Amino acid sequence: MTASDLNNPEVSGRAGGPNEGEHAVIEAGPEVPEDVLILAPVRNMVLFPGVVLPIMVGRPQSVAAAQEAVRSERRIGLLLQRDPHADSPEPAQLYTVGTVATILRYVTTPDGNHHLICQGEQRFRVLNFVKGFSFLIARIELIHEGALSNSKEIEARWNYLRQKTEEAIKLLPQAPPELFATVQNISSPGALADLVTSFMDLKIKEKQEILETFEIHKRLDRVLELLNHRIEVLRLTKEIEDQTKESMSEQQREYMLREQLKMIRKELGEGEETNAEIQTLKDAIESARMPEDVAAEARKELNRLERMPEAAAEYSLVRTYLDWLIALPWSVVDEESIDIAKARDILHEDHYGLDKIKKRILEYLAVRKLNPDGKSPILCFVGPPGVGKTSLGHSIARALGLKFVRASLGGVHDEAEIRGHRRTYIGALPGNIIQAIRKAGTRNPVFMLDEMDKLGASFHGDPASALLEVLDPEQNATFRDNYLGVPFDLSKVFFIGTANVLDSIPAPLRDRMEIVQLPGYTEDEKLEIARRYLVARQLRANGLKPEWAEIDEAALRSIISDYTREAGVRALEREIGAVFRNAAMRISEGKAEHVFVGAEDLHAVLGPQKFESEVAMRTSVPGVCTGLAWTPVGGDILFIETSAVPGTGKLILTGQLGEVMKESAQAALSLVKFRAGFLGIDPKVFEASDIHIHVPAGAIPKDGPSAGVAIFVSLVSQLTARTVRSDVAMTGEISLRGLVLPVGGIKEKTLAALRAGIRTVMLPSRNKKDLEDIPEGARRQLNFVWLNTVDNAIANAIEENESIG
Repeated sequence: MTASDLNNPEVSGRAGGPNEGEHAVIEAGPEVPEDVLILAPVRNMVLFPGVVLPIMVGRPQSVAAAQEAVRSERRIGLLLQRDPHADSPEPAQLYTVGTVATILRYVTTPDGNHHLICQGEQRFRVLNFVKGFSFLIARIELIHEGALSNSKEIEARWNYLRQKTEEAIKLLPQAPPELFATVQNISSPGALADLVTSFMDLKIKEKQEILETFEIHKRLDRVLELLNHRIEVLRLTKEIEDQTKESMSEQQREYMLREQLKMIRKELGEGEETNAEIQTLKDAIESARMPEDVAAEARKELNRLERMPEAAAEYSLVRTYLDWLIALPWSVVDEESIDIAKARDILHEDHYGLDKIKKRILEYLAVRKLNPDGKSPILCFVGPPGVGKTSLGHSIARALGLKFVRASLGGVHDEAEIRGHRRTYIGALPGNIIQAIRKAGTRNPVFMLDEMDKLGASFHGDPASALLEVLDPEQNATFRDNYLGVPFDLSKVFFIGTANVLDSIPAPLRDRMEIVQLPGYTEDEKLEIARRYLVARQLRANGLKPEWAEIDEAALRSIISDYTREAGVRALEREIGAVFRNAAMRISEGKAEHVFVGAEDLHAVLGPQKFESEVAMRTSVPGVCTGLAWTPVGGDILFIETSAVPGTGKLILTGQLGEVMKESAQAALSLVKFRAGFLGIDPKVFEASDIHIHVPAGAIPKDGPSAGVAIFVSLVSQLTARTVRSDVAMTGEISLRGLVLPVGGIKEKTLAALRAGIRTVMLPSRNKKDLEDIPEGARRQLNFVWLNTVDNAIANAIEENESIG
């Protein structure tokens, strides 16, 4: 074929020759022209010149081509098809470079298959296809091996290829010795490259690429590159095979020993189940991905178990211990998905208010996102019951996308509840920490330690001291449970503690935690919480739909002020639940289809009001003063009542007062005596009268120095016969010099005053820094008077020139 043939319209079948990228198709008669080559498409194989290969043909097109080549004693061209799944490939689906082959033998087997033995002779390139036959034929251009342009470089590559080929043959298992002779006798570098490529385990596309590489030096370079890679693979395969054989010999030895051991156990009455159980435990230990020292301990215990009779008393103890080691998440760490905006939305969705707390949580999440490997702070939420401490833990876990576990420490008085029991004891188990980690199934859950202030010590040890290691980021990476006896890493756990009061938590334990105060809610905050969360939750809990029952805002406010008096919202939710239970009963009985609850309906459902304002009544006589107190459940108002009766100058204190409060009363009386002249009090009254100070609610213990100002004002009111303003409440410690000293719990006390209907609050001036902790809504409703001395308290609290006869 020549290039001029392609421009012949009669040959190409169309004027102007074939389009670029297409093969020209020539119309022809039934006889195969002499100047064309019969083609047979093949898939998944490439025949190289000088190589003899068997080929099976089964497609009608290929069978017809082979039979025609044999009949006419012509050569056949083998072309690789691009898509091996195509049954009748079109010319465009074939590669254009193939191999001209001579059919050495044609065999048809009894099962109808056709087999050819072909010898590759020379490369060719398709110029154009001829159509009109039942098989493919084409005009071609034969590719001749060019002259060696740089014989020294070619010879060097040739010798190197021969050397690497011999090296590869040595690595082949059961290589025939004839291969060495064949390689040595090849007199052409191109033929050697073709032979090596033919027998290498390469992808079909790689073989076709080499077939299409006509330049000898490029072909040699490519074959050397592929051969070197295969030699490395063969070398590694041989090393692995040698190691496997060595391992197999060890395994055979172990197998023989185990068979002997099996026979011994059979004689002892032990069955196959024990061996299966040991193997299961062994596999589980390997898949648990324990630290190396823990895995070594587990294997040691497993070996003990394997040598131990199943009926032995210790068998079940060792088995349980191994089960615990296997079940713990030694290397399971959940991925944190920290999205600050999403976390903020979750916190706002789950909780109303608590802005300062939410800000601290978001700051923590931001730091954790920027420094995932940093040490986590241990947060401790402190506040009265019902303000949302536990639910905040759930929200943090949801914001982080982590598991949440909780351990209640209320009433725990045994160190083993934290650290676990030693395995020498019957019924020994790990402590609450390890049990919760196993339940979580991950090494980084959000772990809430609830009611930390309710821990108690006993002769079994102090659990608060056991928590020192758990809550210390410097130590908890190697926390050692007494039952496990091996260290477990708790450094990834996000610990959150909760408590109502801090006083009962030991100082070293408090020092390890960052205290986050959660004070009580204002009336407006409670109303908003009820509208957003509590009403919907109680509707679901009582089987009601929103269209069946509803409660208006006035009724909610009445429940908050008249039926509950608390820092949190638990009692509020119970009262709302009582209202909806009554509605559910009426709907179930068919007495109503829709129930609307207003403020006027509460008396029939909840009974009479439980709380009322006693301020005006209690302060209508001299000697009665309203103080502010802090309690574990929030702030409260405290009434101080003073009376002077004929006597001998004694001080009588009643109302179950603590030692500190009694001392405050004595200090207040001494200060009044010292300033009697300034206050207009006759000093003789102290010698002729007994002063009786009483704090109502006598069944409730009371203590602390913060009632000093209130006691002083109450004494002055009684001894000057002037009443204390009914809308004023006060707190603060006093000194014998008349100074008002700062106290704690300002936010809780202020909210308690607001709940009681008080509008003026007198506070120590050194507590001004605590004003920002008070909700803005409460600050707007209250008038604050700042006290430096007791004179400020007298001037603002006692009515001027008003006495009773």
